[in-house]
Amino acid sequence: MPEEPRENISGGDGATAAAFESGEAGTRAEAVVDELGRLYWQKTYGGKDAFESLVRTILSQNTSDVASQPAHDALMERYGSAGETSSDADHDLAAALADAEQSELAETISSAGLYNQKSEMIVGAAERICEEYGGADGFDAFVTEGDPGEVRDALLDIHGVGPKTADCVLLFAGGRDGVFPVDTHVHRIARRMGLAPADADHETVREHLEADVPGEKCGFGHTAMIQFGREYCSARKPACLDGPEACPLYDLCDRVGVDEMAESVVDPAEVAGD
Repeated sequence: MPEEPRENISGGDGATAAAFESGEAGTRAEAVVDELGRLYWQKTYGGKDAFESLVRTILSQNTSDVASQPAHDALMERYGSAGETSSDADHDLAAALADAEQSELAETISSAGLYNQKSEMIVGAAERICEEYGGADGFDAFVTEGDPGEVRDALLDIHGVGPKTADCVLLFAGGRDGVFPVDTHVHRIARRMGLAPADADHETVREHLEADVPGEKCGFGHTAMIQFGREYCSARKPACLDGPEACPLYDLCDRVGVDEMAESVVDPAEVAGD
């Protein structure tokens, strides 16, 4: 499950793409997402298996897609429905991982980095989900049907699950409106653009974006901002250093921490007190 997809994804019901409708933006943050819609609107999100989404997001922590994707594939090959631990059509991934030998799981996911810690997190999460929800299907029903606030609190109570992981599960498995996960790209760009305070932490950035972007645009805004960060607004050399015409969002951006004349870039937090 690509929490941070190479190609961006739209809103929708998990089966069909929703049409992108920008309308008149009520805030600058919404105007940014609308412009990103014109750049990146492509396909759907939602409808992913909640437990596999959780596992996939844990694997992606502190590493790249290039490293985490092979780890996910290897995990599913060994422990998934077609894996060597499966014996019937009712195979439950959570049960398989709850019973997994941690050292074996660590070896399986070694390409993702921090594999000892991540294998411990995954086994612990699987055990808890089996105890509290009866397995992956029960957990999926809770994520997709439960109160979003209660679901988020329950996810955050699982060892190894932070705000971004919880929000990605709510978004990509639950298909919930009003959820704007904040990764390193979103955190950097929102502060650089002036959509959140320059010294805001991840949770404060999330609060600002979820308050200023309509719920139905939050999921798309998350994935679009990640793609924009990779293509235009990188940490060290944002496109604006090549001139206003190089960045499609130039007129919507405060460029906090960017000195175009000196061609220098610092984290927005470094200029927060200036």
